[in-house]
Amino acid sequence: MTTTSPHFTHPLLTNPPTLTSSQSRISRLRRPTMATPVAGQSTSADHHPSLEVLGGGRHLFCPVIKTHLDRPYNHYPIFGSNCHVETIFAAFFRNVPDVIYKRECLRTKDDGTVTLDWVSGDAQKLPENTPILLLLPGLSGGSDDSYVRHMLVRARNKGWRVVVFNSRGCADSPVTTPQMYSGSFLGDLDEVVNHVVTRYPKANLYGAGWSMGANLLVQYLGKEDGARHFSGGVSMCNPFNLVMSDEDLSSGFNKIYSRSLAKALSGILKKHLMLFEDIGGEYNIPLAANAQIIRDYDEGLTRVSFGFKSVDEYLQKSCSADHIKNVRTPLLCIQAKNDPIAPDRAIPREDIKENPNCLLIVTPKGGHLGWVAGENAPVGCPWTDPMVMDFLQHLENQKSGSQQGTKMLQSVEA
Repeated sequence: MTTTSPHFTHPLLTNPPTLTSSQSRISRLRRPTMATPVAGQSTSADHHPSLEVLGGGRHLFCPVIKTHLDRPYNHYPIFGSNCHVETIFAAFFRNVPDVIYKRECLRTKDDGTVTLDWVSGDAQKLPENTPILLLLPGLSGGSDDSYVRHMLVRARNKGWRVVVFNSRGCADSPVTTPQMYSGSFLGDLDEVVNHVVTRYPKANLYGAGWSMGANLLVQYLGKEDGARHFSGGVSMCNPFNLVMSDEDLSSGFNKIYSRSLAKALSGILKKHLMLFEDIGGEYNIPLAANAQIIRDYDEGLTRVSFGFKSVDEYLQKSCSADHIKNVRTPLLCIQAKNDPIAPDRAIPREDIKENPNCLLIVTPKGGHLGWVAGENAPVGCPWTDPMVMDFLQHLENQKSGSQQGTKMLQSVEA
């Protein structure tokens, strides 16, 4: 099964705004020459003062991405100046690279189904020891999303094998049982990891996740035996503490994100209502199918499916912040200080400082899944992507024990 470039939609918002100026006018906007330093942050020898950089692995990993850390974080004029403008702009107006996928449907132990989207033709073209990057999209997201495709293309152009993990129902994945997914259920990810490493036993595996996908990845790396299969990971826009994230989504303009995500989740559920017709028990399927906010969906379906007494208990027990201290895999975390969905106050800074495997980078702006900055702004890849791939390539060079592939795997612009 193959898919091509999707229609221009995004799970965060259902009604895209209208641009009042042409793309050519966007490209003519003058970029600022310097970024404003973060308040209370001093200049450091290993990074520009516009960035917050910390972590127990700082001395190991900062030199690897020094060329990125030395530069100021310059948000793109207008579109990168406000967290909501940036989040919405990136969701609807960032270009979407063309990718042809070969879809693999993986049946889980409970007869559920998740899908893996591989780049078509790579199974025959790439050697068996080619490093693998497993991508975990955000809540209700999948292989059609622009930020996923940009990372995929960049990794593929460096010679990597890339696969996108689509949760049940996401990216038109089939739903075969009355069970969806959640912010704490790691069973499907564990089966995907075991499947991938069994299929390519000679290859090193890496993971990169965004938002809820990042929350799942960090939990997995911190608590599951399968974490030993990963040689490195990257977490971006991670909410870390779902209780705090829920608080922010319930106030002010942020409510628009909760309503939009609820609509995306309930839309997936509505396509498969027949599976839930006679489910009974504490389920409230009508509430979930007509959810106005994420809590409605979680109350009607998620918390019951996974055995929680309340939505609050579900959120409390789904926080990756509680597990990052146990991560034994090299892990790069990138956050935006003004993220409206992944609050800055939720970042477990002290645990990251004490973990020798972790490095945290916080940009002064970026919104959620935005980062409209850097040489590819405003409609190209997020600011994070070149840094992420340099980090992962360094880990692969170390893991493979050879620097021979460095020249052959030089970055090619997506």
